[in-house]
Order: sequence, then C-alpha cells, then structure tokens
Amino acid sequence: MRDTDYAADLRRYPRRPFLKEQSIWAVAIYRFGRRNDQRRQGARQWLGDRCYWLAYRVTETLTGISIPKSVVIGPGLRIYHFGNVFVHAQARIGANCTLRQGVTIGSRYDGGAVPTLEDDVDLGPYAQVLGGVTIGRGAKVGALSVVLSDVPAGATAVGVPARVVESVGSDTAGPRPLAELDRSKAAALPE
Repeated sequence: MRDTDYAADLRRYPRRPFLKEQSIWAVAIYRFGRRNDQRRQGARQWLGDRCYWLAYRVTETLTGISIPKSVVIGPGLRIYHFGNVFVHAQARIGANCTLRQGVTIGSRYDGGAVPTLEDDVDLGPYAQVLGGVTIGRGAKVGALSVVLSDVPAGATAVGVPARVVESVGSDTAGPRPLAELDRSKAAALPE
C-alpha cells in the first residue's frame, strides 16, 4: 500500500533525509501508525500496533518529537530541526504545514479544546498554539509566540499573547489583538 501523504512529506525534505534530519523519523512512525490503523483487524494489525508503540516511544525519546497516530495531519508535513515538538492527540493539522523545534500544539487545560491548523501554516521555533483556536490557511506564527485566539488566513502573528502584525488585504499598521475587542478598547488602539 503506497502512502501518498508520506510521499508528500518526503518531497518537502532534502534528499535522503533519514541520515540528515531526525524529524523525518517521527513523521515516518506517525504515518506508519496511521496506515496500520487502516488495516483490517487481525494479527497483522495487532503486531503492527505493537511495533508502532515501540518505535513511537524510541523515536519520541531520541528526537523529542511527540506526534501520536490519532492526530489528523494532511500531506506534506515538514518539521525543521528536532526536539521538544509536542502535538496533542486530538489536534488537526492541514496540508503542507511547517513546524520548527520547540513547537507545542495543545490544550490549555486537561480535557480542553485543541487547535486546528489549516493548510500551509508555518509555526516558528518555540511557538505555542493552545486551546480551541484555528490558525487560518497560509498564516505564520513567529518564534516564541503564544497563540490563544484565532489567527486569520494569511496573517502573521507574534508575541505573548500573539497579535497580528501583518494581515493579507489589511491596510492597518502595527500589532492588533487577535481576540475580539469590545468597541471601547478597539477605539483606543493606535491607527
């Protein structure tokens, strides 16, 4: 069975990535786990689950990347560098997304809502995306940013908490809060 999603992942990596990029190990194990879950139940799937679990734990320990097979990820995932990348088991990540070292995609509290990243999202090093937020298609999140509210498609968000500093089709200058502001606060923002 050919995995077209994994083939798309590999296209975003340099040639022969297994010797150069440890992050591909975690992506390969994730894709294996997803493929195994699609198998008909039986001895092969049972054995595949055991192999997945062992490989997942070893790779998680060696690379510091935790992407459970329950995460829904579109084709073309790219993780630059490796280490301290944690993705919540219920998160959703679109096609051609880029994660860098130190990224966390998770809930704000135990049992809370989790993020959705649409296609072509780019998360900078140590960016944190927390809670039931949506990062719009083509959006970028800067290094060390903490995203607690939705980021519109095509926007660039930075800071703690993250603010939009650049938005496609917007002629406003300067940062503005991501969360919806009431009219009195919005009127006080600099133009």
